[in-house]
Amino acid sequence: MVTTIQVDEKTLLILKKLKEALEASSYDEAINKIAIRHLKPNKSMAGSLKRYLKDENLKEILKELKEERRKSGRY
Repeated sequence: MVTTIQVDEKTLLILKKLKEALEASSYDEAINKIAIRHLKPNKSMAGSLKRYLKDENLKEILKELKEERRKSGRY
């Protein structure tokens, strides 16, 4: 799913510089790279949704995400 967001011109300039510096093919990729670094990849987020969802729902969501990733070829 693709969406559009509004950002200030200053933010756009920063994103352009980050995209270039990170050698990202898109703004989305640049934002993801920054977010992943910021979220401390060493810390597991496994189970963070478990308290809100039943096991069946969580398994279905994970299955759909894996399928979406596989189809997009992004990961």
